[in-house]
Amino acid sequence: MTAGMSRRRVLGAGVGIGAGIAAGVVGGGVAQAADAGRAVAITGATVIDGTGSGPRRDVTVLVRGERIAAIGSAREVRVPADAEVVDGRGKFVVPGFVDAHVHGSGQEQIDLPLFLANGVTTVRDMNGQPLLYGWRDRIEAGTLAGPRMVVASPIVDGDPSLLAGLGSPYVEVADAREARAAVRAAVAGGADFIKVYVRLTPEAYHAIADECRTLGVTFVGHTPDAIPLAEASAAGQRSFEHIYTGWFDTAGAETEIRRRLAGISVGAGEYNSWFQQTHPLEVLAARTFDPVRARAVFGRLAADGAHQVPTLTQHRVFDLPESVTEHDDRLRYLPAATRDGWQAQLEQIYLAGRTPQEEAEHRELFRARMRWTGAAHRAGVPVLAGTDTGTAFVYPGFSLHDELANLVEAGLSPMRALRAGTSAPARFLHKPDVGTVRRTAIADLAVLDADPLADIRNTRRIHAVVVRGRLIDADHRERMLDDVEAAASGGALPARLAGCACTPV
Repeated sequence: MTAGMSRRRVLGAGVGIGAGIAAGVVGGGVAQAADAGRAVAITGATVIDGTGSGPRRDVTVLVRGERIAAIGSAREVRVPADAEVVDGRGKFVVPGFVDAHVHGSGQEQIDLPLFLANGVTTVRDMNGQPLLYGWRDRIEAGTLAGPRMVVASPIVDGDPSLLAGLGSPYVEVADAREARAAVRAAVAGGADFIKVYVRLTPEAYHAIADECRTLGVTFVGHTPDAIPLAEASAAGQRSFEHIYTGWFDTAGAETEIRRRLAGISVGAGEYNSWFQQTHPLEVLAARTFDPVRARAVFGRLAADGAHQVPTLTQHRVFDLPESVTEHDDRLRYLPAATRDGWQAQLEQIYLAGRTPQEEAEHRELFRARMRWTGAAHRAGVPVLAGTDTGTAFVYPGFSLHDELANLVEAGLSPMRALRAGTSAPARFLHKPDVGTVRRTAIADLAVLDADPLADIRNTRRIHAVVVRGRLIDADHRERMLDDVEAAASGGALPARLAGCACTPV
């Protein structure tokens, strides 16, 4: 078993293969939040509670401490005279958002405030290491401002790993003994769950599954090349990230695909080679999608309680690179090293060697990924909103709203998409006190200027955020964004960045 933490060869500072920890701006928290002792009241708003129930109109939400104390009409809820009041008339209160697939860049003055400013109050980070475990614990203790974090193990991959030399924390395992040891070491080191990767052998994979059952730990991740999706679900894998080899199970040509997949040979760090070799198999899977096979596979996942995290935002970038623009206003919140690293990642890892025919096929694949996601949802597979933030041109906080729009485009209703980004991942992460707007729940809330059920893109129209009962009002939110821009540009950081006032991945 070997652990990999080598320097980036290709990606430059600021980015890894969906996981790297950047050596960028690192500092304290975000702008000063509201006084923890004061109640917060949002008055006259429409509440969409994240459970699927219909909207409640002209409602006051009262927050005391870190929890919701009352929800009701103005007659039913008394607002304390000294409460901080948000005028909710014409506004919509929804649960704080959950991004179920992120990779922290290691830049606390960039990532963490961008999540909060976008109403993302919980994240699941998919590539753990001590820095991120430290963030998680400091946020929980109230000494660092940020979304609550649930953090993975270092990625557990086969030997040789696709991640070798690319800057991502990973562990290579060659057999069952090494696989079990990797699980035990990750849990002892602070991981909340185990993440598996592409090149695991069946022996190592099933040893990981067995060790996780023994320790009572969840394991999630990619669908390894050698393990069919239904087999992985039956083994206990509880979320499947992206849509790569996982959809081979639903192809009429699965037998041919698996024969060709078994013949793929890639060396350490040969990520581009893996993409090049699996690309024609993805095209074949998309073109031979079999609804009958799909119903059986999706039924298996639904029965097992497995979840799909399609990360359509990431797929859009890699399948449709023309969607990336140098004029994206969100780039101003990122250091130049991150922007350059993203461009290098896109060009050298994902696009290198792509022919005009393959460009057309990738456009076809993106449409097929959308259809596959919709089919999984209709068959009862819980879909979670995750972005793959940290990979090229997938932005902390902002991209969660892109993913919600992608899910609606894929066939989810706005209500279902909203739940995929709030209550569903909260439940999956065993955090029943977040992800909903109800009395006694943790007060993680987003206040929107327009109705997300009328147009899911309205989740971007954030007026205010509440994080564990602390109000980030409109002015405060703008200051946070200004501070991030200053940090990204390398300017002097405002004094309020030196400490943390919020007590909220």
